[in-house]
Amino acid sequence: MTAKPRIPGRRFLHSPGPTPIPDDVLHAMSGQPMDLGDPRVDATIAACEQGLRRLLHTRGDIFMYAANGHGGWEAVIENLLPPGATALVCGTGHFSESWAVQAEALGRRVVRTPWREGYALDAGAVEEALRQDRERRIRAVFAVHTDTASSITSPVQAVRGAIAAADHPALLVSDVVASLGATPFHMDDLGVDVAVGASQKGLMCPPGLAFMAVNERAFEAARANTGPRHYWDWVRRRADLSYMKFCGTPPQNLLMGLEAALGLLFAEGLEAVWARHALVAGAVHAAVAGWREAGALDFFAVEPASRCMSVTTVRVPPGTDIDGLRDVARERFQVAMAGGLGAQTGRAFRIGHLGDCNPAMILGALAGVEAALHACGLPVGPGVDRAVRHLAAAAAPGHASQS
Repeated sequence: MTAKPRIPGRRFLHSPGPTPIPDDVLHAMSGQPMDLGDPRVDATIAACEQGLRRLLHTRGDIFMYAANGHGGWEAVIENLLPPGATALVCGTGHFSESWAVQAEALGRRVVRTPWREGYALDAGAVEEALRQDRERRIRAVFAVHTDTASSITSPVQAVRGAIAAADHPALLVSDVVASLGATPFHMDDLGVDVAVGASQKGLMCPPGLAFMAVNERAFEAARANTGPRHYWDWVRRRADLSYMKFCGTPPQNLLMGLEAALGLLFAEGLEAVWARHALVAGAVHAAVAGWREAGALDFFAVEPASRCMSVTTVRVPPGTDIDGLRDVARERFQVAMAGGLGAQTGRAFRIGHLGDCNPAMILGALAGVEAALHACGLPVGPGVDRAVRHLAAAAAPGHASQS
């Protein structure tokens, strides 16, 4: 069998997750695992817990699971909602609907608020749904902060305001899988009771770790929930022993990677991390604005203020071969990007720009995507030129540093 020739250089990974993993994180994960009595195991877990609290700006409990983000959703559902209980899911697109479907599959009831394609969630509809819940059947409101399919960030603070305006006792749960590490998220100040995240996006780690921060009000709701659960159980996992914290053996090497990744974020400084993401996202947005001048492509997110710092979803003309476009970008120009999800399947592609990403990397990615668009016959305006000008303006003398 003839081996495939080596491709020089690196393939750029610009999906919205998994994202590129820094060498420091890979090196940290290469260490040998330890016996569970080794005090370094507890020290690693404690460092991850403390780092996630700091990143989420919360005093809540941290629970971590060997799971992806969907596992995190399941932990929330099983702990907060007794069998047959109701959640209100704020419409944000593909991922809010996926969360709702998962809750229904687990025997819970779901009230959905409508979602208008291309826009953030409707806080007014949330308030109205809660006002209509006169018997207070809704136990929790689920809100996706950044929906990775639509590339739209919704105002979680508006959901908390809707709950307060309706004078409703429901808990507020926010999915921060696609936003944490790229966008500021002050959980306690926002009035969020539970925040759910995962390792493979802004945290620059491999897939496989889900986590959540849980305040005391939400923990007491879990304690009062008599529904059956074991692996996901927060009450069982609120323990000192590492074996109990993970309902078995901790995923040590993933935790080593997370500890290293959090250290990189804090060494850079969170304000600098957020500014870097804003700078890189601005370059992508400038490129898409340039591409759309030819009339074929456009932003999926209609309102500029809702366009997120993590990923950009780009609409394409009907009949576009998205998989073919992605193949050309990946195999001929060494840029891996994502297709559309859910209702956007076949209608859009997505460029991830979160995690371990800098201006040079994003310019290379945008150039590769633009070359693929040309190769596939899609008309585009001057996208890369616009991105270069955006970055150059940010670096001009007298402009605040984004580095």
